[in-house]
Formats: sequence, C-alpha cells, structure tokens
Amino acid sequence: MKRLLAAFGAVLVALMIPVSALAEETQFDYSQSEYDYTRFAGQGVSINVYNWGEYISDGEEGALDTNREFEALTGIKVNYTTFATNEELYAKLKSGGSDYDIIIPSDYMVSKMINEGMLEPLDYGNIPNFQYIDEAYRNLEYDPENRYTVPYTWGTVGIIYNTTMVEGEIDSWDALWDEQYKGNMLMFGNSRDAFAIAQSRLGIPYNSTDKDDYRRAADELIKQKPLVQAYVMDQIYDKMEGGEAALAPYYAGDAIVMMEGNPDLAFVVPKEGANLFVDAICIPKGCQNKEAAEMYINFLSEPQVAAANIEYIGYSTPSSAAFALLDEETQNNPVIYPPEETLAKCQAFRSLPDDVNLYMDSLWTEIMSTGTGKNNLMGIFIGCGVVVVIVVLVVLATIRKKKRESMY
Repeated sequence: MKRLLAAFGAVLVALMIPVSALAEETQFDYSQSEYDYTRFAGQGVSINVYNWGEYISDGEEGALDTNREFEALTGIKVNYTTFATNEELYAKLKSGGSDYDIIIPSDYMVSKMINEGMLEPLDYGNIPNFQYIDEAYRNLEYDPENRYTVPYTWGTVGIIYNTTMVEGEIDSWDALWDEQYKGNMLMFGNSRDAFAIAQSRLGIPYNSTDKDDYRRAADELIKQKPLVQAYVMDQIYDKMEGGEAALAPYYAGDAIVMMEGNPDLAFVVPKEGANLFVDAICIPKGCQNKEAAEMYINFLSEPQVAAANIEYIGYSTPSSAAFALLDEETQNNPVIYPPEETLAKCQAFRSLPDDVNLYMDSLWTEIMSTGTGKNNLMGIFIGCGVVVVIVVLVVLATIRKKKRESMY
C-alpha cells in the first residue's frame, strides 16, 4: 500500500466528471472535467476539516497529498485537524466552541447528529461525483434519504496480532481475555467499540436497548482490565508495529498499514462477528463556507483522488469508479474487502437512546476507574470528562427547551 498512483490520471479520462479550468502543480489531470474547481481562486476562502487521525493520504512515501492537491487545484486553504473518537467529535460540536466545514463521523454518530439537527442538508448539484458511489452504500439506515452524507470509507473491526508472540492462529474475541497475554494486549480506548467486543462474546446485539445487557458487558470488560497493557486509539500504530504488544482489536484499514510496517502482524475478523461501519463526509450546521465544503466533498469523490486516498489509508472504498482503479492485489485482499460469509456475521452500530448512551458512559467510567495505575487514572479523567460534558449538554438543552416553551 501507500504506493504512488500517478498512472491513474490517464486511466480516469473516461470515468471523470468534467472540469473547466486547471490549476498548476496538481498531481492529476482534471482538464477533462467541466466542474469548475477554480471559482473560489484568489478569494481568500478557507475551510476547516475535522477528521479521524491517520485517515487521509498526506504525501508520505510519494503518495498523494490530498489536501495540498485540493489547495493547488482550487485556491481554497484547508485547515486540517483530527479527533480520536466519535464521542470526542460530538462533544466538540455540541459544545458550540468549534467552527468546522467538514466532519467525517461514523454511521451511528451521523444518525445521532441528524436527529439532533446538527448537520446541513447537502446540495448534490455541487457534488456530481456522488454518481460514483455504489448503490450498496446509498440510502443506508443512518441517512435513509441521503440528504446529509457522502460515504468516505467502510470497513470492519477485528484483532491484529503478532504471529511471533501468540500461540497458533487467533480466531475468537476470547483471545482478549486469555491470561497468557496479560500485560501484552491492548484495548480500544472508546466505549462503543469496547462494549461491542464484550457483547460479541456474550451474544448480545450491539444495538440492544436493555441496560442489563450493558451491565453484563461492563462486567466482562472489568474482568478483562487486569490483562490490558493500555487503552489506545492512534497510539496502537507504534505499539503494534514496534512489537510492544501481542494483540489488539482495531479497524481493518489501520491493520493493513500496521502490517506493512511489521510483516509479523496478521488480522482476523473473529468467528463471533464484529462491527461493520461506514464513515461519511458531512457538513455541520452553521458551516460558514458550505459551497466550498461541497467542493471539497466532490474532490474527495473524484475517482482518481478517492483511489489514491484509499490506497494510502488502507480502508475500503464505497466508490465503484475508485475501486475499478485499484490493483488486483488490493481488490482481492480479504482484510480490506472481506468475503460475504465474513460480512454476514458483522453488525452495524445504530444511534442508541440517550438514556442508554448515558448509562453506557457511566459504566465506561466505572471500568476505567477500576484498579490503580497511570492508565486507570487517565481513564478516570477521560471517562468523567465525557460524562460531565454529556450531562451539561443535556441540562443546557432542557433549559433552552423550557425557555422556548415559556415564550408561547
């Protein structure tokens, strides 16, 4: 992976949607397109993009520098920052202290934000490259009328493990409760993914609304905690590539990148099943540069750009045109594009009721505060912080509602 895809430019002519004027110093040739990427040039326009860490091709190792390419083509400045979890993204936006034009949450968080009026409807007239999105990724449950989103990637969760540090092949989530790996395993640092793993072991649906199910899952995570070396998100790269841990749950796309960095690593979707997710590009409510943001979405959906981007980050593309540009090795990689029998065992997350979310957050705080040590103290601070933010937001929403009601 992370290979230079300059050859795609020539292949794309037949697939591309048009563009009239071409900026200089871009990697790909957009001259066959009638889409006017230059209409904001010289106007000092900028957009603020908020994305997951390690989730865009950034020019390393000769790969496409996605944001620089967009800036060179359009004259629009991209201010790019990252988040580690959907919950961090939600809290940042809900607090009102942010000013983003583009965000890329996961499916269940998209649904929550739509329900709470946090997203702008898209003008698909400004996003003609939406035509390349495969029908299988349109009108999904999180955005059934496709009013607010353009899919960015999809993928699965599984276990990445070091074949020199484990006995035999790993095929079950039970490995993350195996005493022989005590102090040598990592765990997700976010509640929804962590609970889903415990729910998989217990045969509990991921979207259960029964609080007793989350209590049972929490008890399993508390039992697991003495075995865990650290709760991580992006830190997993250094730890797994450097041989600092034997196994960890993580996302398939990131596993591909880690396996490139360390050939001793392998990845499996456990036999009990796992999360199947779609991450989507959205525009938050109150965006200051909506048309420029839609231009950015259209650019990310250019087949050759999407292919170069997806080739670098290792995830699966929802774009049929981008998929056609990938080499056969990538198209046939079962980690990136799992067989149907694997996908059939997977479940998508849905947005949970507020009371269930709050209960899960309180249980996560309990889990993180169990025991002693630096990791546990950090867990207390993080967990308490999340709960406090959510409680404050709920109180503020209630106050606003009462004020509105008092006006009538």
